[in-house]
Amino acid sequence: MGGMRVCSDAVQTNALHQDKDGIAIGVIGPAEIIRLIRDALKAFPSFIPVFREYENESEVPQKTKDIIDHVEVLLFSDYPAYKHATEAMQLKIPAHYIPLMGTGLYRSIYRIKNCYDLKSLSVDSLTEQYVQQILKELGESVTALHFYGHSIQLSTDEVIAFHKENYENEKCSVCLTGIKTVAEGLTRLGIPNEWVLPTRQDIIVSLERALLSTETRRNKESQIVVGIIHIDEYRKLMDQSTSQHEAQTLKLEIYRILLDYVKQLDGHLIQLDGEEFLFFTTRGVFERETRGYKFIPLLNDTQKLLGHSLSIGIGFGRTATDAGMHARMALRQSKDTGGNVCFIVREDRSVIGPVEMTDPMIYELSVTDNHLLEKAKKAGMSATYMSRLMAQVTRYGKIDYTPQELASVLGITVRSTHRILVQWMDAGLVEIVGEEKFSHRGRPRQIYRFTFMDEQRNRKHKDKYNFEDR
Repeated sequence: MGGMRVCSDAVQTNALHQDKDGIAIGVIGPAEIIRLIRDALKAFPSFIPVFREYENESEVPQKTKDIIDHVEVLLFSDYPAYKHATEAMQLKIPAHYIPLMGTGLYRSIYRIKNCYDLKSLSVDSLTEQYVQQILKELGESVTALHFYGHSIQLSTDEVIAFHKENYENEKCSVCLTGIKTVAEGLTRLGIPNEWVLPTRQDIIVSLERALLSTETRRNKESQIVVGIIHIDEYRKLMDQSTSQHEAQTLKLEIYRILLDYVKQLDGHLIQLDGEEFLFFTTRGVFERETRGYKFIPLLNDTQKLLGHSLSIGIGFGRTATDAGMHARMALRQSKDTGGNVCFIVREDRSVIGPVEMTDPMIYELSVTDNHLLEKAKKAGMSATYMSRLMAQVTRYGKIDYTPQELASVLGITVRSTHRILVQWMDAGLVEIVGEEKFSHRGRPRQIYRFTFMDEQRNRKHKDKYNFEDR
């Protein structure tokens, strides 16, 4: 899942919230919702999630106790889980839950209309006013709505009995519930039901609230961010100018565009030389303006207005020196990728990028073994290929590829892939580990393993957090 570090259903031995490279968030819920939250967390690189799955709400207090001393904020899958935890103990850190509102309820009503009869409903966990409002907005007329009135104390058995009575007395055609165990109980009884699950958008809103409530996040709001902007092929751009006046006009136009953008960041711009600019801003402003490190309009604006591209490197750091050094690393990554992109290097030297992506890939900063890097360079493995491969391995955990798969990853032809694989084999970077055989006639495809990545992954695996299974 990108390069995001995940803590499984076990507590690491040291307190997670003391990790300065991220914010530890405890996520508690049933497996179905945990899967949805895992996916949404890809858009929150600052979070280090610690997951706790449960089958029944009665398990929530113990699950919460297991991790409360090891995280900085808690996110419960729904209100009942949150209520169980707050009644059992006093929570000393911010705690949030995903409300059964918004797009999740719209989706459930749509599913009921398509699968069942929407004329009469038996509902729990949701307020009558809100359900009526949604039905009105959708233009749906429901002849009968029955609500479980005890919303504060939700007893699974009592809620199931409430729905069962309504269904057997033909007061409803389908039940709408926000509780997993209720949905399972109704299903066992053969009663039509719809379990309201949050959508990705609902989860993201809750994660944003959780992030803003953490002390680490508030501290990082004012952290200094260093950015370096490089004008790609600057000399060529200047040489194309027909006169000195045209060249100076172009320089002024570039400066104006950059100045306007940095002004949006409440930042300060400094020109280093003709082709590079340095800017400073704060992390909070930068995160908001880039929509959570996903979009930098400056890249598109410059391309449209000048027909020329930029390479941008952004550095985060605990000191200005670190931030500046990381910005230079990020710029090198952007230039090696071909320009017209922005990469970010965080405090722990992990990389986010390219920034324009909807869900940016997050992976560790390539390989740090200088001997290996030199060997890869001699074998013709460019920094672009290296970064794409490392991102692929980090995201999917896959180190074995056919030439056809590798061609897709690197963005080159299969013929070119065969050629460079020979070079990489000679350098000891890859080896043949098998063949992909087909039932029909045809030449089997050889499978290549990136042995150096396997070594890197094993080395990093030893350095990961140690967990103690419970």
